[in-house]
Amino acid sequence: MTDKSPAHVPMVAILDDEPQIRLMLSDALQDAGFRTASFGRATEFEAALATLSPSICLVDLGLPDKDGLALVHRLALESGAAIIIISGRAQVQDKVTGLELGADDYIIKPFDPAEVVARARALLRRGRAVEISAPNSAKFAGWTARFERFTLEAEDGEIIPFSQAEGEVLRLFLNAPNRLISRAQMQESLGGLAGESFDRAMDVRVSRLRTKLREDPKNPKLIKTIYGAGYIFLGQVDWS
Repeated sequence: MTDKSPAHVPMVAILDDEPQIRLMLSDALQDAGFRTASFGRATEFEAALATLSPSICLVDLGLPDKDGLALVHRLALESGAAIIIISGRAQVQDKVTGLELGADDYIIKPFDPAEVVARARALLRRGRAVEISAPNSAKFAGWTARFERFTLEAEDGEIIPFSQAEGEVLRLFLNAPNRLISRAQMQESLGGLAGESFDRAMDVRVSRLRTKLREDPKNPKLIKTIYGAGYIFLGQVDWS
């Protein structure tokens, strides 16, 4: 189900098998000025993505027809949309796993619809700030990062996708080459979970970036860990 708001209005895709939750979220988001599209099954949602281009996807992990985490991971790799997980799973490890797989935020059921609206607005503000303030591609160490496509291009022509969450970390590094980026700076810039959960999520995102950049995990050349302090990205960066 979709509404008829103008096409320039940001769209939120809602995937949840509970009709009451879909209706509650759709009403709250439309009242806040969003367009919405609601789905009860993953197969319907995936088919609709062939024609829809949501700005944000709200994904319940407890789906009847597919694994929610696997779907989040696929969305993170193949879609430019921000991803908010909505789940009854409240354990810290569940949150960390969701963020590791590419989600941008994690909201625990039961929730206030106003909180979902606020989180959605915050993600859009963050994305718009990046679009306005920074160019969309950067060259470094034989790589080209194309943020509008969410891809890394190697010198040999291989194209490697990255998620929006990974892209935010990569852009943070490329904006401050050869400078220490502390955990506190990462938290301030990227937001999300706090404390140990945030640190673990960042460690995994950095590890995934290193893998995509073909780094030796035991002796990385580009992204160096400064234990107890943060990270340093080593190299010359040319933005265009």
